[in-house]
Amino acid sequence: MKFPGQRKSKHFFPVESRDPLLSELSPLNKPIASHICGIDQVLVDIEAHVPESFLAKYGLSKGHSMLIEPAKAEAIYKELTENDLIVSEYAGGTIGNTLHNYSVLSDDRSVLFGVMNESIRVGSSSYRYLCNTSSKVDLNYLQPAAGSIGQCITLIAPDGERSFAINKGVMNLLDVSHLDKTLIQTGSALVISAYLVRCDAHEPMKDTTMQAVAWAKEAGVPVVLTMGTKFIVEDRKDWWQQFIRDNVTVVAMNEDEALALTGHSDPLLACEQVLDWTDMVLCTAGPVGLYLAAHVEDDQKRDTSRQLLPGAIPEFNRFEFSRPMRKADCQQPVKVYTHISPYMGGPDRIKNTNGAGDGALAAVLHDMAANDYHRLNVPNSSKHVAQFLAYSSLSQVSKYANRVSYEVLVQHSPRLSRGLPEREDSLEEVYWDQ
Repeated sequence: MKFPGQRKSKHFFPVESRDPLLSELSPLNKPIASHICGIDQVLVDIEAHVPESFLAKYGLSKGHSMLIEPAKAEAIYKELTENDLIVSEYAGGTIGNTLHNYSVLSDDRSVLFGVMNESIRVGSSSYRYLCNTSSKVDLNYLQPAAGSIGQCITLIAPDGERSFAINKGVMNLLDVSHLDKTLIQTGSALVISAYLVRCDAHEPMKDTTMQAVAWAKEAGVPVVLTMGTKFIVEDRKDWWQQFIRDNVTVVAMNEDEALALTGHSDPLLACEQVLDWTDMVLCTAGPVGLYLAAHVEDDQKRDTSRQLLPGAIPEFNRFEFSRPMRKADCQQPVKVYTHISPYMGGPDRIKNTNGAGDGALAAVLHDMAANDYHRLNVPNSSKHVAQFLAYSSLSQVSKYANRVSYEVLVQHSPRLSRGLPEREDSLEEVYWDQ
C-alpha cells in the first residue's frame, strides 16, 4: 500500500527513517495485506444530446427523472448508439466510484459486491464498466445475472435542459449468497450507500446489505455510509438517524444531505449533531470546501498550529491536529473538527461535479486503511498508542480529501485515471511522525 497522500517516495511504506520499529517489515516478513469491501448498485452513467422529439418519442418528461423498463432502455440505448448521440459513457455507482478511486490512490486491493449481467458484449454498458474500473478492484465476487446492469441515461435537450431515464436492470438483485463473510470481516472498512436500503420489497439488496453490515459490526470492522441524496433522507429522517446510531462508524454527506438529516443548514453544526450518533463525519460543502469531524480521547487531542477559525462553534479547529478515534474507545471523548477551502480556490472550470464527494471519501478510506495496514504490520509502533481510526490527523486527511476532489472536478469522469501528483509534507505531518 502507498502512504496516504502519495507524498515523495521516501514517505511511502516502509518509512524506516521515521520509525525504527518499521524494520520489522523485513524482506523475510511479508507484509500483511489489507483491503476494503463495498456493496454497490452496478451501473453506468450515459450522457447524450437529443432533439425534443426524442423525449416525446419515448414518453420522457423533460427536466425530470423517470424509471423506465429494461425494454425501453434497450431501445433508447440502441437509437442513441446508432445515431452517434452519446457524448460520454462512464462506469458509475457511488460505491464503485469510491472503490476505484481508493485503489488508484492506494495501489491496493478493494472488493466490490454487486450484480453484473452474465453475458457481456464488446461495446456494451457492462463492457465499458469493466474497462473503466481499476484492475486493483476485485470484481471476482460479482453476482452474474441475466439482463442489463443499471443505466442512468442523461438526455440533454437543445436548450440545455437535462432529463434522466433510469434503468434499474439487475442492479438490486444481489443475494446474500454472493457475499464473502471472511473478506468483509477481515477488511479495513465496509462501504455502503443509502441507496442500497431503499429498494423495492421484492428486491434482495436491502437484506443483503444489512447482513453485510451485521458481519462487519460483529468483527469490529468500520461501516462507512455515504448518504447518496437528500431525497432519500427527507422522508425517513428518524429512521436514518437510528440506523446511523446502530450501525455506522463514518458518515459521508454533502451540505444538502446534512440539512435533511439534521435540520442544520450550517455544515459545522450538522457535523456536531451527527457526532452524537457516530464516530466520524465527512461533509462536503461545494464552494465552501469540506469539513471533517470526529471524536478523540481527551489526553490524545493535539492543538493546531494554524489560525483558529470562527464559526457556529467558536475556534472549532483548535484540536484539528488530533487523530480520529471511535467514541467507544474514548474514556473522555472530545469532539474535534477541521475545515478546508477548495484546493487552489477550486478549478477555473468545473467539468463534472458527479463523484467529487466520492473522491474525497476515497481519500479518507485510504488513510483509514493505511492505519490498519500499519497496525497489522507494526503493532508496537508509537503510532498506535491508542485505537485511532486513521493514520493522519483530521487536518491532514482533509487536505488529502480536498486534493482528490479537485482532481475529479477538473475531468469529465467521476473516476481517477491516475494517482495524485507528488507533494511536500506539511509541518504537521513531521510533528506526528517524529
